[in-house]
Amino acid sequence: MLMRLILLFTMVPLIELAILFKLNQYIGLGYTLGIVIFTGVLGAYLAKSQGNQILFRIKMEMGEGRMPGDELINGLCVLIGGAMLLTPGILTDTTGFILVLPGTRHLVKVFIKNKLRKMIDEGKVNFYFRW
Repeated sequence: MLMRLILLFTMVPLIELAILFKLNQYIGLGYTLGIVIFTGVLGAYLAKSQGNQILFRIKMEMGEGRMPGDELINGLCVLIGGAMLLTPGILTDTTGFILVLPGTRHLVKVFIKNKLRKMIDEGKVNFYFRW
């Protein structure tokens, strides 16, 4: 698992840089920087607005005495997606938009829930508490 994370955090930035350099060759530096800045600003706005909506729904569900399971997954997706949108790059921006936009986020949420259900059924989920 550690090796996968190391590979992820070293390879993704290198791939992103290569894509940005190639994009720069095709459309120029100004447009490339414009895309990076635009997606960062738009991503921050979307993450904030979606995050506020999710927090409102969590408060509503808790006020009704229900556990906000789906909304917690939505919140996690928006948090990760917002961070990815603030990271310069085409791949991270695409992934960030998938996680932040409600329509595509629903597909990711279904995938996460199915994966968690399968892990629970196989007994691969462990919870550790430290006192």
